[in-house]
Amino acid sequence: MTLNLTAELGAARILAIIRGTSTSAAIAAGTALLEEGVRVVEVALTTPDAPRAVAALRAAAPAGSLVGAGTVLTAGDVADVAAAGAQFVVTPAVVESITEAARRGIPVAAGAFTPTEAYTAVRMGASVVKLFPASVGGPAYLKAVRDPFPDIPFVAVGGVGLDDVPAYLAAGAVAVGVGGPLVGDAASGGDLDALRARARTYLSAVSGARA
Repeated sequence: MTLNLTAELGAARILAIIRGTSTSAAIAAGTALLEEGVRVVEVALTTPDAPRAVAALRAAAPAGSLVGAGTVLTAGDVADVAAAGAQFVVTPAVVESITEAARRGIPVAAGAFTPTEAYTAVRMGASVVKLFPASVGGPAYLKAVRDPFPDIPFVAVGGVGLDDVPAYLAAGAVAVGVGGPLVGDAASGGDLDALRARARTYLSAVSGARA
């Protein structure tokens, strides 16, 4: 069965982005997030040996969770993360990996900022458009970009702080993607207890926005 990334993100409402300087710390951070109930986790390929972290998190993930890879730029990157078991890929821009992942049947959240980029990404095979960096225009910009494309699902990513979550969801984002404000330095060896506390806070914010 083909994974419906839009539906999964719409149910989870939050995508955790792990980007760090240590493979083992990234695995520990991802494990903590999954244990706290974050259902969708992405490991950025800028993390050392990211495919190994993806594979480890896939093996440990609870049923119903998704583990993917981010900063996926090339066809070679797609091959690497597919071999590691990534269930979806995320890009920072409109790049060749979108077409390659779509060819392989791997759902793609493609990075775009302008209406032209968003439309192009979907034409290339993206399942979801990652509005990035969302903080440049904020929720009002998200709404403006969505207006001519009501059928394109958007995830707001880039500088989404805790207090911004309700506004992005209200503006029509199917989910928010959160890296630094959520993960902090945990993927580089930082405090996992603090990460768990932030995860609970973000999950509470998402739950409140849903209600």
